[in-house]
Amino acid sequence: MTDDPRFDSAHTALAADRYRRSRGVWRGVAFFALAIAVLVLVGRFAFFEGAGASGRIARVVIDGTITTNRERQDALTALAEDDRVEAVIVSINSPGGSTAGGEELYEALAVLRAQKPVVSVINELGASAAYMTAIGTDRIFARRLSIVGSIGVLYQHVNAGKLLDTVGIDLDKVASGPLKAEPDFDEPITGEVRASIAAMVDDSFNWFVDVVAERRGLPRPQTLMLSDGRIVSGRVALESGLIDAIGGEAEAIAWLEAEREVAADLPVVTAWPQGDEGFGWLTRFVGEKARSALGLPPGSGAVPLDGLVSLWQVDLSR
Repeated sequence: MTDDPRFDSAHTALAADRYRRSRGVWRGVAFFALAIAVLVLVGRFAFFEGAGASGRIARVVIDGTITTNRERQDALTALAEDDRVEAVIVSINSPGGSTAGGEELYEALAVLRAQKPVVSVINELGASAAYMTAIGTDRIFARRLSIVGSIGVLYQHVNAGKLLDTVGIDLDKVASGPLKAEPDFDEPITGEVRASIAAMVDDSFNWFVDVVAERRGLPRPQTLMLSDGRIVSGRVALESGLIDAIGGEAEAIAWLEAEREVAADLPVVTAWPQGDEGFGWLTRFVGEKARSALGLPPGSGAVPLDGLVSLWQVDLSR
């Protein structure tokens, strides 16, 4: 420390300069964040406001793991109410996801198809909750070699008891009932716990089977034969009655024009995920930066799922 007034003056000036520069940086950050928000909003509403008054076909993309999603629900509701949208194509490439997410999509598409034609196109994969989504539409298209099916429900549990014993960790708890917070991940699922979970799986599975039978016009015994979790190619799915036709988006559009009197040569605009048109690149850029900041791999659509799921996956444990 020094009592030299020149030192105090220089120190004060340096601090003030640093404060001004810091304030300028934060102003720049705030301005950039505001600009991003404005551009994302512009891109978000471009589908509804930026395409003029002419008719169009909306594309809804269901890609990756399916979970419940309020914004997606709002987008589907908006499509049902938008008179400029003459039809909707649901483009699917998903192994499924949570049972609640699949049910949510199925119910929303039921409301939407009551207002206008809705067709689904299964690209590489439409299994489990993704197939549940597809049957919510008026007609299902798939490629000959698409993967379709996996009708069923599962509950996954990891028994880490041996690992915890090895490292010397003992878990204990006080619960209000014998089934509260069960199953524990330090022991296998047995007895009353297994029975309660099996009852929940069976209830969800029976609902899924009933919906498939109703929507596909199949007898329930035949539907049950197809509901053992198997996956099939698009060609076999057609023979089994799980889909209506072989084809992709072009064939779906041709069907809409021929069978549902949708005007020819309408533009097809992606309505979900919102922002894929216009400034969608900015949304994806910000999303990738956020994933990077969280330490997540870029471009990954995987979402960890706990509990009851309807999801096709390859078992690598065998």
